[in-house]
Amino acid sequence: MQSQKLQKIDFNQEYPCPCRRRGRLTPIALTEAFGCNRCQQIFVVQDNGYVIEQLSTNYPYKRAWRWTGNQWNIAHSSLGRGYLPLTLVTIFVLVFLLLLTTLQSPLSNSVTFRVIAALVLSMMLVLMLWLVCRRY
Repeated sequence: MQSQKLQKIDFNQEYPCPCRRRGRLTPIALTEAFGCNRCQQIFVVQDNGYVIEQLSTNYPYKRAWRWTGNQWNIAHSSLGRGYLPLTLVTIFVLVFLLLLTTLQSPLSNSVTFRVIAALVLSMMLVLMLWLVCRRY
C-alpha cells in the first residue's frame, strides 16, 4: 500500500501533470511555478509548498492539487464541499415533486404508487449525480 501522506513540492524535481496523463511538470526558473510540457498550463505553488494551483483557468473556481509522493489529489475547498450536499438535496426535492405530479399508475390512481415511484426515480437520479460529482 502506497503512502497517502502529503509531501512538500520540491522545485528541483519533475512531476506528472495533474491535467494530462502524459504531461510533465517542470520547474520554471526563478519562480515558484511549474509548467506542463504538454498542455502548456502554468501551476503556482501555494500553501507553504504543499499545493499547486492552476494559474490560468476557465473554471469559476481555481483548481488545486496536493502531491502524495506518487500522484496528485484534488485539494477541495470548504466552499465546494458545502454546496454539493445542498445541491443534491435540492435536486432530489424538485425531481421528486415533479415526478409525483406527472406519474400515473398503470393499475389504478393510487397515491402510494406515485409516491414510491417518484421516490425511487429521484433517488436514482441523485445517486447518479453524486457518483459523477465524486469523480471530479
